[in-house]
Amino acid sequence: MPETVRLPFEQPDPMRPAPLLRRLQHRGPIHAIRTAVGDPAWLVTGYEQVRRLLDDDRLGRAHREPERASRSGESAMFGGPLGDFDTEQADHRRMRSLLQPHFSPRRMRALRGRVETLTKALLDELEAAGPPADLHAALALPLPIAVICELLGVPYEDRDRFRSWTQAAADITDRARSEQGLAELFGYGQQLVARKRAEADPGADVISRLAATDGVSDDEAAAMGMFLLFAGHETTVAAIGEGALWLLATPGQWQALADAPSRVDAAAEEILRAPGLGSGGIPRYARTDLKIAGVPVRAGDLVLLDTGAANHDSAVFIDPDRFDLARPATPHLSFGHGSRYCIGAPLARIELQAVFSQLATRFPTLKLGCAPGELTFNVRTLTGGLAALPVTW
Repeated sequence: MPETVRLPFEQPDPMRPAPLLRRLQHRGPIHAIRTAVGDPAWLVTGYEQVRRLLDDDRLGRAHREPERASRSGESAMFGGPLGDFDTEQADHRRMRSLLQPHFSPRRMRALRGRVETLTKALLDELEAAGPPADLHAALALPLPIAVICELLGVPYEDRDRFRSWTQAAADITDRARSEQGLAELFGYGQQLVARKRAEADPGADVISRLAATDGVSDDEAAAMGMFLLFAGHETTVAAIGEGALWLLATPGQWQALADAPSRVDAAAEEILRAPGLGSGGIPRYARTDLKIAGVPVRAGDLVLLDTGAANHDSAVFIDPDRFDLARPATPHLSFGHGSRYCIGAPLARIELQAVFSQLATRFPTLKLGCAPGELTFNVRTLTGGLAALPVTW
């Protein structure tokens, strides 16, 4: 094996980890690699190391010399450094303090009934249309968009516009397209904030409340709102589609859920753990010299925390590549860990639980409409996911 390997790793089977990633994991938890754009980086694949580093202040998203920093890809949102190196940690704490109340347990409990209602309506349409169907277009895509629109106060009729911008912004191969998509999305956010500030009776949605918060500028409200719009639907779209695929493609698992829909909580956690097969990672930059598993890492180095690989670490998960609803509960790292734990995690869980409890109850004979190897994945976008998911019943 060459000393330095390059992302992305070849993955012949979309439901099995890349063979090279597996070989790397057997060698140790940290590896010198080249990113997809050829820049040097460290790839961390061990569960214990990734978990610890996710909450380590010696790593951050900002870089002291951003123009010289390694990039993980061409995405304007996540391909390179973000934020001000000197104020990054304070800025992050402020952002979380502003957003946390909107994702409180009380607000999430109030939203659960609405998510279940929206899910039922989409499944009514799916049933009425009859088989075959594209579960991506019928459910995985429209539900997270509808939910995040209601939470944020974004008009649902604008979904085609902002979806095209988020897809462009997430492009990891074309920086010009990514930058243009991000600019369009931010401009749209500015318009929304201005409109909500002008309303005599502001709503209770997130963007309205941010716009009414003292000390929050229009640009800051727009940026936070559009970040939530992106993260709040793109990742959940992928999780619903890939979760359905793994349930249907793994012998016995769909039947197990259909026979006992009460197992949906376990199903949601396994859906969050299993499909993320690695060969990527959350980008961080070393703020100081440090050692990871005994390997010296220099200040400014790009460190990719591969939560997907960590979630398939055989030292922590028994038979990690098997999708198993009966798997003993072990905390996965799909939402991160510690101070940067995903603020929208409760909402994602609510959506997955609503989707798969209702889907298994109403469509117990659901099955794939093609072989898994025939499916197309969005390899150009940051969040990945399926382009379509043919099913029948």
